[in-house]
Amino acid sequence: MSVDHSVVQLQREEGKLAPVFLSVKAGMTVICGSTDSDDWWMADVIYVDGGARDPKVPTLFQVADVDTGAVRWVCADLVTNIVPRC
Repeated sequence: MSVDHSVVQLQREEGKLAPVFLSVKAGMTVICGSTDSDDWWMADVIYVDGGARDPKVPTLFQVADVDTGAVRWVCADLVTNIVPRC
């Protein structure tokens, strides 16, 4: 059965929005980049790896760059946006 990830619901924590990477699932397309520069790229999420303390909290993502096809691991905090599906 296919799952639609187009509507992302962010959880609120004490009046703040939760970080974007907490909503990322395998199969989504995301924007990755450094927060201190304008360098960014679009990638498809292949695998989500949980943390050692809490396996349900994503810490690493295996992604495929949509431009080059290069597969690499990125830290969860490099995910800045989730691209909605059409």
